[in-house]
Amino acid sequence: MNESPLRIFQRKIRSNLSFYFNKKEYINPKIKKLIQLVYKMSDEMVHSKKSNRKKTHKIFSKKIFNLVRKKKFLNFLQKPFIQQMFFIHNRFYLLSYLKQMRISKKWKFWKQLIQESPVGNPVRYFFYPKSSGNKIFQAYHLKKYEDYSKINLKKFSHVVEFGGGYGNMASMFHKINPKIKYTIFDTYEVTLLQFYYLNRLNLKINFNKVNKKDNSINLISSINKLKTIISKITNNKKTLFIANWSISETPMEFRKQMFFLFKKFEYQLISFQKEFESIDNQQFFLEILKFNKDLKRKTKIVPIEKMHNHFYLFSQKS
Repeated sequence: MNESPLRIFQRKIRSNLSFYFNKKEYINPKIKKLIQLVYKMSDEMVHSKKSNRKKTHKIFSKKIFNLVRKKKFLNFLQKPFIQQMFFIHNRFYLLSYLKQMRISKKWKFWKQLIQESPVGNPVRYFFYPKSSGNKIFQAYHLKKYEDYSKINLKKFSHVVEFGGGYGNMASMFHKINPKIKYTIFDTYEVTLLQFYYLNRLNLKINFNKVNKKDNSINLISSINKLKTIISKITNNKKTLFIANWSISETPMEFRKQMFFLFKKFEYQLISFQKEFESIDNQQFFLEILKFNKDLKRKTKIVPIEKMHNHFYLFSQKS
């Protein structure tokens, strides 16, 4: 989690390439009220024990918690530690991803999907300031999965995302299908940030509860509550499991606890790095690949274009 001064400097330079397009946020009574609400919600974390995390995420969770307790939500997407974990901005390889969307028959769809919001003051992509590098990056994952599965993303009735960042993917799926049921499982600290971001977008949020039946976005940090939500998902509907650089960054023992997710979901969009803190992710996901094949699912591991030693695992019903 601790970056070298050179890496921090490089990120700052890339971010500043978009200074003309960035829009600084300022406080207003509505935002102030929301920040105070999230601050009160964070009281639950003051004396809690944090487990099931590798060193990187222990450090990161502490920084998120400090952000919440100090009420530093404004312009949070400009913060270096947020960008390091959650936000890809001015990288040249994203031009290739954007080009693939622009030349596709569905460019009108992708163009709308990557339209950026001012919430958090995201770094605008310097070659396409209507969006951000992160929106382009996330949309590209969806495009690659749609290309592979030949399934229109609008056909999914429920999405479960393991590790939802600051809530960007959830907000994009609500553009795709406003009626979709969406669940994010994440650490409590990060769900607080998601709660703030998604509320700023005026989306309905169901925070750590399982009894809601509407299309609110579920933000869950309890495994038991996640299991309850998943148990209510019927097998006759298309449900998608997303885990982009999330399960691949958890301890092996914790992955065993979460294995029920791979059993439940035939449709899977997973991104991972070859190795994380000495864990051999490639071997782990090869085992998931075999597990999917044993269940007669159509599944594949493919390298991610322009990203050395990073891969997708795709799965779908045969």
